[in-house]
Amino acid sequence: MAHTLYRLGRWSVRRRRMVVGTWVALLVAAVVAAGTLSGETSDSFELPGTESQEAIDRLAEEMPGAGGATARVVFQAPAGTTLTAPENAAAVAATVEALAAAPEVVAVVDPFEAMAISEDGTIGFATVSYPVSAPELTDEAKAALAAAPEVARQAGLVVEVGGDALATTPHAGSSEVLGLLAAIVVLLVTFGSVVAAGLPILTALIGVGLGISLITAATGFIDMSSTAPTLAIMLGLAVGIDYALFIVTRHRQLLRTGLTPEESAARAVGTAGSAVVFAGAVVVIALLGLLVVGIPFLSVMGIAAAGTVTVAVLIAITLLPALLGFAGEAIDRLRVPGLRVHTGLGTQRDALGLRWGRFVVRRALPVLLVSLAGLALFAIPASSIEMGLPDDGSKSPEVTERRAYDLLAQGFGPGFNGPLIVAVDASGAADAERAVTAVAEAIAPLDHVAVVSPPTFNEAGAVAIVPVIPTSGPSHPDTAALVDDIRAATRAVAEVTGATASVTGAAALNIDVTDTLADALPVYALIVVGLALVLLTAVFRSVLVPLKAALG
Repeated sequence: MAHTLYRLGRWSVRRRRMVVGTWVALLVAAVVAAGTLSGETSDSFELPGTESQEAIDRLAEEMPGAGGATARVVFQAPAGTTLTAPENAAAVAATVEALAAAPEVVAVVDPFEAMAISEDGTIGFATVSYPVSAPELTDEAKAALAAAPEVARQAGLVVEVGGDALATTPHAGSSEVLGLLAAIVVLLVTFGSVVAAGLPILTALIGVGLGISLITAATGFIDMSSTAPTLAIMLGLAVGIDYALFIVTRHRQLLRTGLTPEESAARAVGTAGSAVVFAGAVVVIALLGLLVVGIPFLSVMGIAAAGTVTVAVLIAITLLPALLGFAGEAIDRLRVPGLRVHTGLGTQRDALGLRWGRFVVRRALPVLLVSLAGLALFAIPASSIEMGLPDDGSKSPEVTERRAYDLLAQGFGPGFNGPLIVAVDASGAADAERAVTAVAEAIAPLDHVAVVSPPTFNEAGAVAIVPVIPTSGPSHPDTAALVDDIRAATRAVAEVTGATASVTGAAALNIDVTDTLADALPVYALIVVGLALVLLTAVFRSVLVPLKAALG
């Protein structure tokens, strides 16, 4: 491997114009493909084979439109008044009228008609329904939803809007830019040279640009999660800078020994490049291992990120040595004032890493014990972790969705923001209505149940929805326990009536996600660690070193 990479590095230096031209051409072609072939990303979240997903699919078939986007417009009366005061009620009615006239709205439930007013009369909400999912809503519809509450706000009411209708597609933004700026500062301090620091940044940006363009082009042919590009950017920048850093550092060290830039770059690729290739291979294996989890959007994210990492490796062992050839002896020019150019060789000052390594080796057992104690200390928070999918409650208090979430919890209880949906299929029951009623009656006395709402039937009268409001929030352990209790209770009812019931909703999805990941984790770990052991054994031609790496 080292000899092959050495020859590849030397060839890339000697053919540097062709290598750079080829990568630039590939980047341009990928950008053009992204602009002409791209489609829409998907925000759908599916868990094939789980009860919650089966319930969602069943409702989509039997009750079309039940899965459309919804919004909750939450009203809070001014201090010392209630929503039933004439002036406040008029402001609420005006807002409901504006919502009903807004684009794409199919129904608005008035808070007074639905009795959606808190016991103290200070908080209420109107439910707005749309025929399509949130990603399919037009900008005009979302703008109208945001503008409708202004009349009530001008009347002195607090009005906040929540629900999935406001959901937006995540995009790479300020966090990635800040991360890139931080990397630039670290590289400048590390190398003390603008040229040496700039090469890892340049190659990483080219790799990310190529990877993201290919991912964007692929959206025209496959369903791609909207989070896949963000993950690809994060990993692409991280490994792209990291891999180039290895090779550039080794190249600068070899230049100090008197080698020519061509020979130095070739040897850097042959030595540090070997580590880059195998490190990249392990990362790709870990990402492709997500295929065994069985969650489609995770699988697509893993494939997209693995492709970006592969591009980063190829750039590090071909484009980077070509650029090192162009830099030649000028790799350490354009020095940063006040910073030394460190190579890791020569002076005692430069040998900090070497001195640290000797310290660790000489005191291996104490260092190991301290490290394990530190890991145990940092792992303590994991003992109280609460698994859950992101919702409005996880957003910043600065946004209206979070404030609406908090107002609803204040007025109606924490469980109101995470209702459970029990989908009842009574097509096999002798009396569908009685069977659905039996399901609702079995749920009502369970612990942690606040309200069991009346069932809603489809047109055929064979499938119904029974909404259940827990006493606790969607990510609370009590709600998870309630989901398990409902599933057990409805199975008992099914044996008597012939009606089957499936539970879905935020808490049910949380449980099914957790169970799916728990079932897949042993297989995932076996595949990733097993293949990594094979690779490391091939690299080091040893058994002990790969085993120690796997334990780490």
